[in-house]
Amino acid sequence: MSEDKAQKAKKEEEIKEDSKLEEVELKDEKEIQDVLKKEDKKTEGKKEDNNKETKKSKKDSEEVKDKPEKEDEEESDIFSSADDEELPEEIKAKLEKNKLAREKVNKKKQKKKKKKGPQAQVKVGKAYIKATYNNTIVTLTDLQGGVISWASAGVAGFKGPKKATPYAAQIITKIATMKAKEEYDLKEVAVFASGVGTGKESAIRALNANGLKVTAIKDVTPVPHNGCRPKKPRRV
Repeated sequence: MSEDKAQKAKKEEEIKEDSKLEEVELKDEKEIQDVLKKEDKKTEGKKEDNNKETKKSKKDSEEVKDKPEKEDEEESDIFSSADDEELPEEIKAKLEKNKLAREKVNKKKQKKKKKKGPQAQVKVGKAYIKATYNNTIVTLTDLQGGVISWASAGVAGFKGPKKATPYAAQIITKIATMKAKEEYDLKEVAVFASGVGTGKESAIRALNANGLKVTAIKDVTPVPHNGCRPKKPRRV
């Protein structure tokens, strides 16, 4: 009897062990399936990320292509707005006063002179910009150097430190170009800029903004080649 009981116990233990092994196998299969599912999800996520990156790169490239066009549009808007803007009323009044004073002086000096022929048109000319620390002077000439029109900050009514500002340079450039366009129908200019003043760059921009085509820009500021002896340092 005791042998039968022992055999039964052994069989029961074997059956339990087999059931445990089956459970472990089932668990292993489930884990493997879970791992496979996770890997599938990761690969899908990577694919989506790659698609997003490609879309972003395409968008960036399109934006980069569009940027120069937008900048050109903005520049054209700036120039068009500059064309539409009129001179301030104070400056207009000052210019009219100067014109009347000049006419009075000319009437006094007038004598019988031969009538001049029709005024020659100057389509292409030169623009000389002299920008110093205290003033800015814009002179428009023909190709031979004959002066067509000119303007300075003092003519426009600026005084003191305001004469050397970029705004003053913009206004006087407008005055000079308006006169040259009205009287000589000037269209193209080559710019020769000299000096270290702040109004140099704004004067060049104003030429373009006021309808003159700038064909060339040259800086002709004189530079010493170790010519004059420098001052001795100040003793403090």
